[in-house]
Amino acid sequence: MNAEILAVGTELLLGQIANTNAQYISQRLPEVGVNVYYHGVVGDNPNRIKNALNIALSRSDVVIMTGGLGPTKDDITKETVAEVLNKKLVLDENSLNVMKAFFAKHNRKMTENNLKQAYLPEGSIIIRNKNGTAPGCIIEHGEKIIIMLPGPPSEMRPMFDETVVPYFRNKCNSRLVSRYVKIFGVGESAVEDKIMDLIDNQTNPTIAPYAKPGEVMLRITANCNTLEEADELINPIVNEIKNRLGDAVYSTENKEMEEVVADLLLSKNVTISVAESCTGGLISKTLTDIPGISKVFISGVVSYSNDAKINILGVKPETIEKYGAVSKYTAIEMAENVRKISNTDIGISATGIAGPSGGTEEKPVGLVYIAMATKDGVEYKELRLWGERTRIRNVTCLHVLDMVRRYLLKL
Repeated sequence: MNAEILAVGTELLLGQIANTNAQYISQRLPEVGVNVYYHGVVGDNPNRIKNALNIALSRSDVVIMTGGLGPTKDDITKETVAEVLNKKLVLDENSLNVMKAFFAKHNRKMTENNLKQAYLPEGSIIIRNKNGTAPGCIIEHGEKIIIMLPGPPSEMRPMFDETVVPYFRNKCNSRLVSRYVKIFGVGESAVEDKIMDLIDNQTNPTIAPYAKPGEVMLRITANCNTLEEADELINPIVNEIKNRLGDAVYSTENKEMEEVVADLLLSKNVTISVAESCTGGLISKTLTDIPGISKVFISGVVSYSNDAKINILGVKPETIEKYGAVSKYTAIEMAENVRKISNTDIGISATGIAGPSGGTEEKPVGLVYIAMATKDGVEYKELRLWGERTRIRNVTCLHVLDMVRRYLLKL
């Protein structure tokens, strides 16, 4: 089966809301054997919705629509779909009772316009909404399947998971299962060069490379009937990629770098402290996003000014005067001193010029020094990064975490 996801809502077209529903649905459908071929967004206009739906039905087996199921006049998805399919809207008493109970539970008055939400195209499979007032539905129309779900992700996602996923699982014999190999420290072209023969000879599973700022991801996808069969197809490819790329592969379990580093810190019971300048707390924030990290993350210092580097971290004034705040010497002292102050196993630091201004010919925007202090000594790295401010900060964070990861792997 091939599917099209059609989001309804003028607010999406105006960029007021991001279409995260399409992303979520696209990630889940291959698991149940449904391929996503098209995405579409259309405003709250009946003629445009009709046109978009007719186009979708002409080229896709499944059309999944999100949005436009609310109680207001501009919520017209059901009405338009019913007209296109030549179906009547009929009152679903169960949906009405659920809606009344919802309002009563929250001590709110149910207004007259909410009643329209309980009307659904005749012959629909109703999708209950446990987190809102708008039910969804599945319509089997000849060889086509139309699914309507509410727009709010907090309502759409559980409805999709609890009803739509099992529905397709019962309909489709095969499924697509993907594993993700995440790589840091090797560019996209170099990665492809090392595995070109695997890509050229791919059949099942397939290999698709993706570049992200500072890293590369390979998606290995198998067409199979069971998860066991997927493992048999995917594991040899993943193992071969790991053999060729070595410790540049930081995850084969779809984990982010900070999750991998946090797992290593926790499993090895290694404590860490952070001293940051150009990253402005991003490294600390990234690590402390991980639940349970408080067992090993001791402190983070944002020493943005020279005075803070000197007075809080104890960087020598002569170091900054002679070499500058952006130098390997300053980065080293920041890492060593934050480790001593916090009494941790690892101290890490970052200092640089994130831009867009502040660079010179000698020290351009994107020049960053990172350092790590441990019982085994200090190591540092000079980075020459490019791009806008956010990219430089994010990639710096990845480099720091990768330095920690590689050290922990040796313990």
